[in-house]
Amino acid sequence: MQCNAMEDFKRQISVHLLKRENGIALLTGTIKDRFHDIVLEVEVSIANLTISAISVDFRQAPSPSCQEVAVPLTTLIGMTIGPGMSRQLMVALGGPSGCGNLRNLLQSLLPLVLNLSAASGIEDEAEMLTAIHRHLVGTCAGYADTPSDGK
Repeated sequence: MQCNAMEDFKRQISVHLLKRENGIALLTGTIKDRFHDIVLEVEVSIANLTISAISVDFRQAPSPSCQEVAVPLTTLIGMTIGPGMSRQLMVALGGPSGCGNLRNLLQSLLPLVLNLSAASGIEDEAEMLTAIHRHLVGTCAGYADTPSDGK
């Protein structure tokens, strides 16, 4: 029996964070599957954790209407990464004028800036993980309490 396009479906999601010399973190996320080839770029000011620029390139999308999500995406410029972020993403990218794929991609990308901030200036990987843990206690199950090394 031959499978249809959704019965044998593969999606690749990729995220990348690059700290630039000018105090900006460039976040790039991609989604590739049979119907999508999307590249999302977000620039975040590291000093105040706010989005300073955002763009999306729909190289392939299932509908010409997908391009329209670029308009509400720009409402995220100036948003601070932290508490309340998920709600703002839902407002900007939810419902009939939004895009669940971009919302999910942003929810994967944006928290990386918090890790970058917590790890600033640390070269040792073990020390870096301890600092990130300490900084993010209470934000998810992985950071439920203080690090076991007591630092």
